Amino acid sequence: MLNLEWYSYVFVLLAGFGAGFINTLAGSGSLITLPLLIFLGLPATVANGTNRLGVLLQTAVATKSFHRQKMLHMHGGLTLAIPAIVGSLLGAQIAVNLNEEMMRRVIGVLMVVMLVVILVRPKRWLVGRPEALKERPDLVQILVFFAIGIYGGFIQAGVGIFLLASLVLSVGYDLVRANAVKTLIILCFTISALVVFVLNDQVHWGMGILLAIGNAVGGWAAARMAVKRGAEFVRWLLIAVVIISVFDFLGILDLIKSWL
Repeated sequence: MLNLEWYSYVFVLLAGFGAGFINTLAGSGSLITLPLLIFLGLPATVANGTNRLGVLLQTAVATKSFHRQKMLHMHGGLTLAIPAIVGSLLGAQIAVNLNEEMMRRVIGVLMVVMLVVILVRPKRWLVGRPEALKERPDLVQILVFFAIGIYGGFIQAGVGIFLLASLVLSVGYDLVRANAVKTLIILCFTISALVVFVLNDQVHWGMGILLAIGNAVGGWAAARMAVKRGAEFVRWLLIAVVIISVFDFLGILDLIKSWL
């Protein structure tokens, strides 16, 4: 049982809003909520599971908003969600007991590569490749989204960035529509991953529901902004988030903190 001051709950709400906003426009919002939940006293495994409640409500609200604004390719998103759901079940089961330190380092290196791609070929992120869109994903895409599902089920933080990269560079969506499809896919595999965490008693419901309220409001606001401001705005936010994520996953932020 957590014994917290009243302002701790305010921090959880604000962190949820920030995470929901960033997650919907880019990804890695869990870099805000996970450390806070752990700081407030939740074990890392329980914080990982509890964080999914916020992601679940956030993606549900954002997906509905994208759909209302006619930016969501529902059929394509659901098709790509299938391998991601299967992967998330495996990833969540691994997360119940596994140390993620080595995976974080690998992800940090991959994000450096992704940052170079975003900066060097910006048009690919802004206009997509409509001619490349298919009714059904090919084998490579199925394997890619299965692997992303494993990672998303495992730790969540940063999964939105990998989904955006795959949806734009491999599938062919422009960045705004990719954001909408990304949100739908995360909604689908968060449901399956959350089941695993619940069955293993790794969800703090009180903290998770509070976090979810903040996430939902942030996701709603970001979904409206993504459509209004366009792909260029989302691209620059994505660059900023990727840089911060690289610093975090490679331990550079910890190194900077030790110097201060």
